[in-house]
Amino acid sequence: MKITRIEVLRVAIPFSSGREKTPETQTDAYNAASPELTRMETLLVKISTDTGLHGWGEGFGHLCNPMTETALNGLVGRFFLGQHCPQSPQEIAALMQQAEINFHAFGRTGPVMFALSAIDIALWDLLAKARNQPLWQLLGAKRQKIGVYASLVSYGNHPQRVAAKVLSTYQAGFRAIKLHETDYPAIAAAREILPADAELMVDVNCPWSVEEAAEQAQALRSLNLGWLEEPVWPPDDLAGLADVRKQGTRIAAGENAAGVQGFVEHFEHGAIDIAQPSVSKVGGITAMLNVFALAKQYHIRVVPHCFYYGAGLMATAQLVATLDDSVSLEVPYIQWQENLYPQLNFAPHMLLPEMPGIGFEPAPSVIQKYLVSQHSLSLTAEAVHA
Repeated sequence: MKITRIEVLRVAIPFSSGREKTPETQTDAYNAASPELTRMETLLVKISTDTGLHGWGEGFGHLCNPMTETALNGLVGRFFLGQHCPQSPQEIAALMQQAEINFHAFGRTGPVMFALSAIDIALWDLLAKARNQPLWQLLGAKRQKIGVYASLVSYGNHPQRVAAKVLSTYQAGFRAIKLHETDYPAIAAAREILPADAELMVDVNCPWSVEEAAEQAQALRSLNLGWLEEPVWPPDDLAGLADVRKQGTRIAAGENAAGVQGFVEHFEHGAIDIAQPSVSKVGGITAMLNVFALAKQYHIRVVPHCFYYGAGLMATAQLVATLDDSVSLEVPYIQWQENLYPQLNFAPHMLLPEMPGIGFEPAPSVIQKYLVSQHSLSLTAEAVHA
């Protein structure tokens, strides 16, 4: 089975989130939870083979998509085009390791690694399809039904708006909710309005110095958060992050870790309570499985990061099924103008599809309607049969 075609599709779908809309011109926001955004992008990769099978992947991310897209259309795509498809997890790992060695000069994180993550996801999708198994079965998962937690966009640190949104989310059945707010009054308002059986987490996206983060963590301790996510700038100040952890609020991080080795460094520094590998950033499913194994050795809980809605979300869902029942799938809790595939109609639980692969098959009509750009690399007929 040979890779004969690699298609790269950049798609942006408008969404609603129950917050005030901002003018369409104000879209240069660099965080996917930002109040300025009214549509969300996904960067999809479709790998086709000479057997007729195809696999889907998704690379990070959002407004960085043009750079990742360039890597996929260029050196990364050219490396994989014409390769024989791996026939086992070990063969996928070997091929991805060779690609990372080839491209190591371009960084252990960033657009090239995001592009490799997309390819890896697509290769696993192909492998599971070739074996006629859903990925969760191929990975040995014991559960098909997983919990889902609602990851909210930002409501501008407005306490009343935050409280109203978390309450409506709770009333929709979600018992774990994550905020993207940074001010104590907004976070406290959410905790106050939620019943005791609701878990509240907060992702602040690296805004504070170590000293500021320690003060915030101490102040938030009384709210009994599920975790405080990425409180320190820069995010790779792991000694500083370990100091913040000493304040008694559980600390989560890892979305911005530089590959699997980045998690080793998090674990060695004692910096986190919860590891958050992100499938479309860290190196795909292969890297995620390596992080899971390392976290088990270090006795660190893993709750994958997932603020995606394409193949990366469904790949993460399959991976979550391999973890213990307490781990739920993060989803961006917004409502798209049109769903790219059925599982985006979010509920507090998700039943993983029994279809072979990662369970992602987007609607062609939705892709075409919201397509930003499209590019493909293909083998010549002679190369296909060589």
